[in-house]
Amino acid sequence: MKQETVSDVRHHDHMVGLKARLDRAIDSAIEDRRIVGTVVVVAERGDIVYSRAAGFADREPGRSMQENCIFLLASVAKPIVTAAALRLIESGRMSLGDSVRRWLPGFQPRLADGRVPEIAIHHLLTHSAGLTYVFMEPPDGPYHQLRISSGFDRSDADLDEIVRRISAAPLSYEPGCGWGYSMAIDVLGAVIEKATQQTLPQAVADLVLNPLHMNDTGFAVVDTGRLVAHYADGQPEPRRMADDDQVEFFGRPVSFCPVRLLEQRAFPSGGAGMAGTASDVLKFLETLRSGGLLHPETRNAMFEVQARTRAQAEGPGWEFGFGGAVLVDPAAAGTPQARGTLQWNGAYGHKWFIDPAHELTVVALTNTAFEGMTGRFTVDVRNAVYAT
Repeated sequence: MKQETVSDVRHHDHMVGLKARLDRAIDSAIEDRRIVGTVVVVAERGDIVYSRAAGFADREPGRSMQENCIFLLASVAKPIVTAAALRLIESGRMSLGDSVRRWLPGFQPRLADGRVPEIAIHHLLTHSAGLTYVFMEPPDGPYHQLRISSGFDRSDADLDEIVRRISAAPLSYEPGCGWGYSMAIDVLGAVIEKATQQTLPQAVADLVLNPLHMNDTGFAVVDTGRLVAHYADGQPEPRRMADDDQVEFFGRPVSFCPVRLLEQRAFPSGGAGMAGTASDVLKFLETLRSGGLLHPETRNAMFEVQARTRAQAEGPGWEFGFGGAVLVDPAAAGTPQARGTLQWNGAYGHKWFIDPAHELTVVALTNTAFEGMTGRFTVDVRNAVYAT
């Protein structure tokens, strides 16, 4: 029998402690009725060291959460579509400096002074193009007036029509001279269609999903029997979302349509229109962390500052790379994560991050907006991972 070394004992104790802390964070969120259900997966140095499904996938009939449950991913789609675009750039089929109008000649949004500035692919990838989101505007804002879908609400418009509407709205700032979370990845989706001469779902499948065998992820729900029911924050417990719903987020209503992908009427939203499993998301993120799919220099660029956000992305200490926010000052951010961590969210209640310095990847998908994206649950899970 192999004799246990000090290192073996420490590793065992670390694993036991990690499991206990994460279990407490998850159990507390469910017992306090802050979330309905979750799947949390943690990889360390390339190995899955924690994977748990807890709570309900569908509370009302009592269907338990399973590790292979499918979630509406919302903005967890963004890094996947970003990686597809970066692969096209690597192959020379388009470039970061390309004008968006090279691919979409009619895309000519104007500044307040009437000028039509140049918008580059880099601006789209980094949310520095001057675009915005309908839920970030006042009720009488142009995105409301033009009925510009966020990508996870109800819409019958196709992608060309959505891009036309975005083009008709005024820009918020000169491209490259500001930062604002936006429909930029949806416009990028239209560029990808033109560059590949494929639909966005087929292009993303060919460039990312199929090479990584992400068989449960796409712009449609591959198995409706595994799809979770989605919930909104509420008291004394989260409430089940209606087919058309609104959830308050920092004082403004955000529209959701949980049946959007089932109806297959809406445009494929590069920014918010995918569904998938936690294990598929982890597989994708671990590939980014460890290398593969992208060339080393491209992969490294995702974890480097590509745009300054003035603390608008994930708060103080964070800027923006490709596909997510990049941690530049852990002390300012008040986080145990290491400098260079890449992190982002999903409005249906998701949080993920990659910490290359600690060879760590964490995926926490929930079916509860917005607690699972910005609530105490996300902080508890993060702190549980790093505590010793």
